[in-house]
Amino acid sequence: MKRVFYTYNSETDNFERFFPTGGARLWKAIKFILLSMVMGLLIFLAYLHLFESPTEKALRKENSQLRSRYNVLSRRLDNSLGVMEDIKNRDDNFYRVMLQLDPMSLGQRYAGLDNEKRYKEIQKLADAELVKQLTQRLDLFERQLYAQSISFDQLRKSVKEQKEKLAHIPSVMPIDVKDYTMSSGYGYRSDPIYGSTKFHAGLDFAAPLGTPVFATADGVVSEAGWKGGYGNCIDLEHGYNYTTRYGHLSEILVSPGKAVKRGELIGKVGSTGKSTGPHLHYEVRFKDEPQNPVNYYFMDLSPEEYSEMIRLAENAGRVMD
Repeated sequence: MKRVFYTYNSETDNFERFFPTGGARLWKAIKFILLSMVMGLLIFLAYLHLFESPTEKALRKENSQLRSRYNVLSRRLDNSLGVMEDIKNRDDNFYRVMLQLDPMSLGQRYAGLDNEKRYKEIQKLADAELVKQLTQRLDLFERQLYAQSISFDQLRKSVKEQKEKLAHIPSVMPIDVKDYTMSSGYGYRSDPIYGSTKFHAGLDFAAPLGTPVFATADGVVSEAGWKGGYGNCIDLEHGYNYTTRYGHLSEILVSPGKAVKRGELIGKVGSTGKSTGPHLHYEVRFKDEPQNPVNYYFMDLSPEEYSEMIRLAENAGRVMD
């Protein structure tokens, strides 16, 4: 059945039958199709915006997991880089100084890390900046690890060559770590008798009367007897410009000219000479210049014990001699 069309005629004020042309019918059909396509596209875009496909959900979940793993790896890498920095500082400022080796140069430690050409391929990847940052930090860690292994090889060789010298460098505690209380550190302190401020050239270890005192390196007894304010005192010559002093002893167990080994018993804690109580006054000298003894306990203290020693030495202010 054919569709009948009517149109309003304003001159006759009536609806009159209208017969559209073929072109008009075609244009109307085209407009209907176009409108339908536009509406369909809008609905499709709205669906994409409001709802995720199963594939998108899976990709989003996978991306979230990857980001989480990246964050974990990033934190672990930062911790490892921090440890490497501590090792580097201890290597340059302690081990190599003790063995009289120059610190490793920046070029030796970081050679090749400024080559940006290595990272050009990464720029083509998704999340390129994150990947580049992680890669650069991994390269830094690997380079530092490699440089540190070379440094340790050099130290091992130097130790072998300087074994005799190391035996003569003061490097252990003169009193068992369990037997003392730090009463005074190195530096300017208040004199307990005269009240004036003076330079304290060693460390004071408060300990019970008779506590064993040990040689801190191989050497020869240069003096053993009464020495003014030091009371009963022992001086050891270690060679390589090192000497140590042990003052206020209750007993002296060695005599001048005797060769002693590191860890050998040489005396006992006392309170002789200018002293306010039983303690050991201990000095380390290099070329007759007093050194801070806390820098010479690297062979018998754990890292925790060494940190505690530093803390006590810095905070102890009660000089006992």
